[in-house]
Amino acid sequence: MAASADLLVDAFGRIHEAVHDAVEGLRPKELTERLDDDANSISWLIWHLTRVQDDHIAGVAGTEQVWTSQGWHERFGLPFPPSDIGYGHSSEDVAAARGLTRRMLLDYYDAVHDHTVEYVGGLSDADLERVVDRAWTPPVTLGARLVSVIADDLQHVGQASFVRGVLRRR
Repeated sequence: MAASADLLVDAFGRIHEAVHDAVEGLRPKELTERLDDDANSISWLIWHLTRVQDDHIAGVAGTEQVWTSQGWHERFGLPFPPSDIGYGHSSEDVAAARGLTRRMLLDYYDAVHDHTVEYVGGLSDADLERVVDRAWTPPVTLGARLVSVIADDLQHVGQASFVRGVLRRR
């Protein structure tokens, strides 16, 4: 495995640990509780970060998303189209992410994590220079896209951990 691939696997592994730490042991009410009327719930944050990772990794890997290929869209039963990853969601959309259990969230995340690690673990350093999105100036390379996913995931799992901490201190 290339040194860059090792680093990427490690980074996604840290996200995996943080997602489990943020969700494990929470009661159903804690997963959907919002700190105010417009705040994101832990359920929505974990669903969203997983959807972003799933969407973006599938896009660069040229594979179908785990969300649809493994039937997670149907199992979650959310009122969003299969392609929805949560960008631009309103407060009402966030509120609609109800009925999600710890197990559902973690099992879907684990499936996406496994797909991610399988893909990034096979990358060479040269692969990271491949342009994957020409809609930006400068064009986005695979390496930049993966770092973007890692940064986004870390921000959202940090938010979920913060909400967990607040809820556990009430």
